Amino acid sequence: MTTEELEPKQEGLFETVKTVVWALLIAGIFRTLFFQPFFIPSGSMKDTLLVGDFLFVNKMAYGYSQYSCPFGLCPFSGRILGGEPARGDVVVFRHPTNNQDYIKRLIGLPGDRIQVKDSVIYINGEAAPQVPDGVFREVFEPQGGQGRLPACEYREGNDCVKTRYIETLPGGVSHSILDIGLRATDNTPVFTVPEGEYFFMGDNRDNSIDSRVPQSRNGVGFVPYENLIGRADRVVFSSAGKRMFYFWTWRSDRFFKAVE
Repeated sequence: MTTEELEPKQEGLFETVKTVVWALLIAGIFRTLFFQPFFIPSGSMKDTLLVGDFLFVNKMAYGYSQYSCPFGLCPFSGRILGGEPARGDVVVFRHPTNNQDYIKRLIGLPGDRIQVKDSVIYINGEAAPQVPDGVFREVFEPQGGQGRLPACEYREGNDCVKTRYIETLPGGVSHSILDIGLRATDNTPVFTVPEGEYFFMGDNRDNSIDSRVPQSRNGVGFVPYENLIGRADRVVFSSAGKRMFYFWTWRSDRFFKAVE
């Protein structure tokens, strides 16, 4: 093979590598500054979010911290261009100790006193009203890539059934929650949220590891402002199967569904 024949091949390889590098760089910038993809692996936010929902997290909502970059590698501490989260937001955040990303609903703001009594949230001494809203049904079968079975209040045939309520938080945000009966986290002490930190809970109240359990007991505890990654605004795609390309399991009614 002559030198003249080698040069076009080398140039073609260089162009391919350059294109790939630019594509990765642009994708990294987009993911860092604007929207981060997030796949729902567990049922802690049912029925607001289902196992297999795929969404983009709005990273502009709260500004940027070290956790805005992949692997938490942004070269600064604190937060820049910070926006304040609102009670009721569904937020993706970095767990304070185990370095995993979680998604929960923001319940308590800095300075709030939070307590759960008989499954009802009390915020600064006032109960967040819950109105019965029928039941939530799903097939009792392994879900998603992890293959976990759903937690049920009771079974009807092959259906897994949970009682559903509409809860309204101070400020007027209303959203769906699920209940399967009395559990240890349905009654808690009073938590006073420290300055610069937040209190989160899952909408699937009896199947959620959240701020009701302290980090010392493998819970979430309070979450620092710096650990907030972004706000979940809309489900883009949803699949009930183990793999996203199992098109017969796609939930087309959830495509581009707003997160409430």
